[in-house]
Amino acid sequence: MDSILTLKDIIKAKERIKKHINDTPIFTSSKLNNWLGHDIYFKAENLQKIGAFKARGACNTISWLIENNKKPKHIVANSSGNHAQAVAWASKIFDIPATIYMPDYSSKVKIQATMAYGAKIVLCKTRQEADEQVKLASQENGTYWIPPFNHEQVISGQGTAAYDAINKIGNIDAVFAPCGGGGLLSGSLIASKGLLPNVVVAGAEPLMGNDAAESLRKNTIQRLDTAPNTLADGAMTLAVGDITFEYLKKLDAFYEITEEAMLYWTQWLTHLLKFRIEPTSALSMEAAYQWLKVQSQKKRILIILSGGNIDQQTTLKIWKKDYLVIEPNIKDSL
Repeated sequence: MDSILTLKDIIKAKERIKKHINDTPIFTSSKLNNWLGHDIYFKAENLQKIGAFKARGACNTISWLIENNKKPKHIVANSSGNHAQAVAWASKIFDIPATIYMPDYSSKVKIQATMAYGAKIVLCKTRQEADEQVKLASQENGTYWIPPFNHEQVISGQGTAAYDAINKIGNIDAVFAPCGGGGLLSGSLIASKGLLPNVVVAGAEPLMGNDAAESLRKNTIQRLDTAPNTLADGAMTLAVGDITFEYLKKLDAFYEITEEAMLYWTQWLTHLLKFRIEPTSALSMEAAYQWLKVQSQKKRILIILSGGNIDQQTTLKIWKKDYLVIEPNIKDSL
């Protein structure tokens, strides 16, 4: 890395974006806390602008460009969903035309939302094609590419979610966030360790798309050949970035989550917290559950719910099997 991000970068990002984003609430479930025997706090980024934490990183990056007299004439981005919406939304705020390259398997509701924010959409047959096209487009004069995760200002913006939450909750023992490309997780690590040096920070990704876990095991970035077959569409990236990977190496723990465990917690968190969450958000809950099972003392933990944008097809798949007949129990697992 050319530079190492610190808490100061997160605080600067917070100052840039605070007038544009939602101060999302923190929820708890007394029933879940009683069942598991720990205090669990949920940062509800599903109630953020565009329905996901991605609004933070996109808004901070454009604000940073303008702050440094580098306002682009055109913005491009590549994404399968929430980053696409975030860049479209942020570009509209700052009156900059945007073009988003999306794989055609992206969530229909996310494609429609991105268009509604005024961005031009280019649908590609594969994630690789979207990545290649955005690189070519970014070479045009006056065009700036905001990648989904591998950018220091994107990371700094995403880190403001954990920063805000810890400032509200106070002292906690652990922070859990999902991992796609690693932007949210990297930002959460920087913010959390900056505020609480001894806090445990852990990540989670789908076992079906475990490129980050493989990368950490082999100490070199591993890339998937094709989009993973997982319902966690917020974690369908083919590889982490060279910037984010350096932060992921500093994590205290990393978990690979089965589809069944992810669906179990998607249903239960929807039921207990009474709002929609994406399956990607449930990755963090299963990771926390596994961590809590081996703790000998009561813990206070933070879970970042990454988003709440779910299309009709995904909703049907989430609720195909009823997991609510199995109450959460710290002694059992799927």
